[in-house]
Amino acid sequence: MKRKAVTLFSLLALVIGLSAFHVGGQEEKPQNLKVLPKNISHEALDSTMKSFNMALGVKCNHCHAPKPNGEKGLDFASDANPKKDIARHMIKMTKQINKKHFNKAYDGVVYNISCNTCHNGKTDAFTVVKQ
Repeated sequence: MKRKAVTLFSLLALVIGLSAFHVGGQEEKPQNLKVLPKNISHEALDSTMKSFNMALGVKCNHCHAPKPNGEKGLDFASDANPKKDIARHMIKMTKQINKKHFNKAYDGVVYNISCNTCHNGKTDAFTVVKQ
C-alpha cells in the first residue's frame, strides 16, 4: 500500500513539475495590419493568407520579407517587400468592387469576386485576362 502511495505521489509530482515548463497559450498578435481587421483571429488570418497563396500560386515570401540579420524565417510585420503594399491595394480594390457591384443576393446567393477571379493561380493577372 505504501509503495502505491509513493508511486502515485511521484507521478503527481512529475506532472506538476512538467507543467511548470508549459508555455502559456498566448498567441502572438499580428502586427502592422493596415487593411485586414486588427482583431482578426489567428485561424481567419491563416485562412486568408492561404487563399492568397492558392489564388496567386505563390508562397509567403512572395509578399513577406525575410527576417533581418540573417535569421531564418519571415518578418511578417515588415513592409520591406513592395509586393506587400501591392497586395494591400488589391485587397482594397476587391472589397470596393464587391461592395459596389456584388452586394445583393441573386436567387438567394450573394456572388462576389476574389483574388482567384482574375489571378487564377498566376501572379500576373493581366496574362490571364489577355488570353
